[in-house]
Amino acid sequence: MSAILPSPRLAALKQHRLLWPLVTLAILLAINATFNPNFLHLAWRDGHLYGSLIDILNRAAPLMLVALGMTLVIATRGIDISVGATVAIAAALVAWMIGGKLVMTDGVSTYVSRFPMSLAIIAALAVALLCGAWNGLLVARVGMQPIIATLILMVAGRGIAQLITGGQIITIYYAPFFFVGNGHLFGLPFALFIAVAVFIALHLVTTRTALGLFIQAVGINPSAAHGAGVPARRITVWVYAFCGFCAGVAGLIVASNVKSADGNNAGQLLELDAILAVTLGGTALTGGQFSLAGSVIGALIIQTLTYGIYSLGVPPEINLVVKAIVVFVVMLMQSPEFRHSVRQLAQRTPSGAAP
Repeated sequence: MSAILPSPRLAALKQHRLLWPLVTLAILLAINATFNPNFLHLAWRDGHLYGSLIDILNRAAPLMLVALGMTLVIATRGIDISVGATVAIAAALVAWMIGGKLVMTDGVSTYVSRFPMSLAIIAALAVALLCGAWNGLLVARVGMQPIIATLILMVAGRGIAQLITGGQIITIYYAPFFFVGNGHLFGLPFALFIAVAVFIALHLVTTRTALGLFIQAVGINPSAAHGAGVPARRITVWVYAFCGFCAGVAGLIVASNVKSADGNNAGQLLELDAILAVTLGGTALTGGQFSLAGSVIGALIIQTLTYGIYSLGVPPEINLVVKAIVVFVVMLMQSPEFRHSVRQLAQRTPSGAAP
């Protein structure tokens, strides 16, 4: 009997916001493992781990970053549909600044960066931060609806990225930059460490300072928060700027991973996956309470689902439909109202049945 959880603890576990995201992720992992016997297999080669799970973590890192930034925006009752364009701008700028031209040194051919790599990275992140701050100013100072304010950059941002690339795909030849998206540290993808570092820093800031409470207050009732002395407008600008910064970091990882930048396709539809990751993680679009860990789990759910769809050989023309159906089912599972209705239906005595 001691191994059985007391009913209050069990009830609290059932009500935990991360329960259903974790259950969903476990189900998807189990399905992948069932149809792919090598799915859970890990191998150590060339100084780092290989395997399907490592691939999922590596590919999910950019989405994790964008989802973390999106979480704070949604917590303030906002939305940012321009993150995909910001990813494209950051990727295009860093690719243009680094590039890599072939030079001969003592008879040896080497590629050198057009600008110092550190300067290119700082410039790309600064531009991404400004893109987010621009969205925040339109929302907090001008008073535009978040979806309209970010729609402007969503459209214009693609044009800016293509202006930077000249409408072409810029190939990056500078090898040191490849470490950002393809390197490994302690056997794991370096991009994963970037995502984890941002998560830890954000978690500490939102739990060890008053910022987390301020963000929730702005999301629940901006007018009341402003009346209580909370700098609602400043916080709104900050969260949008941070969201842009996260998209910029994701852009660096994407550009490094594919060793190029495509202003038209980089980060395409990433904003939709980020919003899905946040909602799958238990953060409501109505603002207020939020879950950073839930958003990370949501990103892993989406990437695991994407991996499973491709590995199971689902035809490309219907994979988006399959993805939408799975997300729909998961959202129903997470809905307390839906689960309550199902329980009521299951407990209802059939008409005419004996009591």
